[in-house]
Amino acid sequence: MSARDRGFRRTFPIPVWTFCRPSATFLKRRIMKKLNKVASLFATAALAASASVAFAQSNGADNWVNSTGIPWKNGSNELCWRDANWTPATANQACDGALKPAPAPAPVAQAPAPAPAPVAPAPVAPPAPVVVPVAPVSEKVTFAADAFYDFGKSTLKPEAKSKLDDLVSKTSGVNLEVIIAVGHTDAIGGDAANQKLSVARAESVKTYLVSKGIEKNRVYTEGKGKKQPVADNKTAEGRAKNRRVEIEVVGTRNK
Repeated sequence: MSARDRGFRRTFPIPVWTFCRPSATFLKRRIMKKLNKVASLFATAALAASASVAFAQSNGADNWVNSTGIPWKNGSNELCWRDANWTPATANQACDGALKPAPAPAPVAQAPAPAPAPVAPAPVAPPAPVVVPVAPVSEKVTFAADAFYDFGKSTLKPEAKSKLDDLVSKTSGVNLEVIIAVGHTDAIGGDAANQKLSVARAESVKTYLVSKGIEKNRVYTEGKGKKQPVADNKTAEGRAKNRRVEIEVVGTRNK
């Protein structure tokens, strides 16, 4: 070792490499910063997952709800927002238009137990019958519009009236809650014209059912235009299937 090197060692007794080693405090801060970032990512993912679940519709009902499961309503807090699949049968029970279950029949009053004989014990009264509420049933039928109407028209054909007569006769065995008639068209023509035609066809079904004794306030109508096809509108066969009237009957069957 030269005299110059020995002088350098005396002036700087600590090795040069010790100035480059990070301190324990520095390493600890780096580790804590990384752990905080990981914890923040997990918290963000958990919040996103809970938010996506909270906005889901509750109980399969076709009304929109908020993150706490409460239905969204209009400005006057009277009407609930509905999705495209809404019907009275699938509405949220807390909303307007929802079907209400039929009230349970009043309990049968029991006759007073006879006075016991002087010697014989008093007869035991039979248990009161258990009344089981009957759940409403729903049945949907679909009729081809070509069999019900002429092209572009909403006047019922004789064949259509015959099928509706058969439908009315079947409701005699049902405690009727509601009948829902929905008109559909194919994709030929503009949106406004198809919407108007689908509504007119559904209304023609309601008018005929009311003329056969069905209560007017139990028949709901709706027009979907060409918005809900069930087949390909590019083929004649598919367009024929899309021109249709769907009728849903909701009620409880008589015993």
